Amino acid sequence: MWPFGAPQSYYDSIDLKLAQRADALAKAPAFSAEKHQTYLNASATQIVKNIQAGTWTASDVVEAYLARAAQAQEATNCLTEVLIEQAREEARKLDAEFAETGKLKGPLHGVPMSIKDQFHIAGVDNTIGFTQWAHKPAKDDAVVVTAVRAAGAIPIVKTNVPQTLISFENSNPLWGPTLNPWSAAHTPGGSSGGEGALLATDGAALGIGSDIGGSIRIPSGYCGLYALRPGQARVSYEGTSEPNPGFEAIRVVAGPMGRSVADVECLARILIGERGSGRGYFPAPVPYRDVTLPKKLRFGYFLNDNVIKGSPATHRAVLETVAALRKAGHECVEIESPDAIRATALFTDFTSADGFEKWLSPLGRDKVESSLRTMTLWPRMPGFVQASARWFIRTVIGDEIFASIIGHSRRKTVREYYDCVADRVAFEQETRAHFWDAPNPALDVVIAPVQASPALPHDTTDQLSPLAGSTMIYNLVDSPVGVVPVTRVDAERDALSDAWRDAPGGGSPMLEKILYGDQAKYDPKAMHGLPVGVQIVGRPWDEEKVLAIMHVVDEALGPRDFGPGVWSPEKQTGAQGSKRET
Repeated sequence: MWPFGAPQSYYDSIDLKLAQRADALAKAPAFSAEKHQTYLNASATQIVKNIQAGTWTASDVVEAYLARAAQAQEATNCLTEVLIEQAREEARKLDAEFAETGKLKGPLHGVPMSIKDQFHIAGVDNTIGFTQWAHKPAKDDAVVVTAVRAAGAIPIVKTNVPQTLISFENSNPLWGPTLNPWSAAHTPGGSSGGEGALLATDGAALGIGSDIGGSIRIPSGYCGLYALRPGQARVSYEGTSEPNPGFEAIRVVAGPMGRSVADVECLARILIGERGSGRGYFPAPVPYRDVTLPKKLRFGYFLNDNVIKGSPATHRAVLETVAALRKAGHECVEIESPDAIRATALFTDFTSADGFEKWLSPLGRDKVESSLRTMTLWPRMPGFVQASARWFIRTVIGDEIFASIIGHSRRKTVREYYDCVADRVAFEQETRAHFWDAPNPALDVVIAPVQASPALPHDTTDQLSPLAGSTMIYNLVDSPVGVVPVTRVDAERDALSDAWRDAPGGGSPMLEKILYGDQAKYDPKAMHGLPVGVQIVGRPWDEEKVLAIMHVVDEALGPRDFGPGVWSPEKQTGAQGSKRET
């Protein structure tokens, strides 16, 4: 931090990036429901079918999605780089090739796609919200970008992320905060929050995100999308920018996000096993494998993760899914939740091991975002301050869970780090046994809440970061996990009740007071209409089975208010936000 403010060139750099984005968006066509809505109502797979039939052209489709992307940016501030001229040129080439040959380039021919900012696109910046990384364009495409282009997709934009990529409040000093497309007062989640907001508004037909602790699944749950978090050995991560290269205690994975299960599956078929240059060990050279499901499936499910008691809205999402599956003839068995407290502690062990020094090293003159201040400051506090706070929380407040979690947020010696890795390996084995060994050997998948709450209000994730324990656990054990949107928050049905309070499943008293207390962040009236989804957790290497079962779950739930063409600007509640001061 500069004592007399940042030098003018710093602000010039930010202003230039914002001006470049504005200039690019000015070239997008004005949205016209008459001209464009038909294309937005189509899934990615339907777009390809219409182009193949000669009914649509790639150019017409791209124009519709560019028009909506500009609307999405105005409503949510979800975009970073805008590739209008490049996208138009690629669409023209596809149309010319199809007119000449009558053949599609691939299974994503003409599909407008969004790409999370960290994935490289040649000639385009990948700042991931760090001002000092601006004006340094990538030389090559990421492997996943090369793969989707080879399949005929057209990248049209890159999307916003949180500072350092380890928060689910999607904001940074360069691009500002992204808003939830259904409520401007709430976050879209992170770190793939720009993807979540854009896809939910139909600003792209399909997208690619990444996930280290829930970064694909939280935005998908918050925004009402379908998604897949694959295992670390299935999809290439080559060609990305990240704040902490060398951090491999928990590996980041890339995965598809979309508006239908069919679209997510289509993209997964392209990405899984695609090795690019082959210079890296991952992904494994194992292409997508089709599976045949039995007529009757066996689902496990649970309602709470024991870190924070699940809200009435998230309970209802799980129970409605279970009821729909039982009605369809499948078996559902309630099981004990995995140890999310230990998972949160382990995640904290690794991310705080150097006091967040390397995570924060790319900030330069950028201020630390509010969503990261407490989390990144705590491990750098003197040991006696930490010890005193833990004693107070444990002894006076009586919160053993929170005291235990923050006890893991500290600098560590190399020996201690080795011990953490050993503990993670043991946890991985124990959790897999918990899910898939006796008494649950026949479970096909497990249904779990995405988080204890729907989308949180802005500037509250720092207080409630352990909410992500419900997604972190599957990164630690490397399970493939899908997300399916189920329902929306209902102000009356999802109110806190005596029956809910008396039900089992309590967690940290401090965290639950923040979420459900006198100044509750969980407010079903303010959250009315926000999406609520579930996670579909599979065994290692079962990405294909998870996707197949996502189809089963989606069909069992039946028609509901999700998918292409659902959003319009009028459906976003709350006052519009603006870029924060840097």
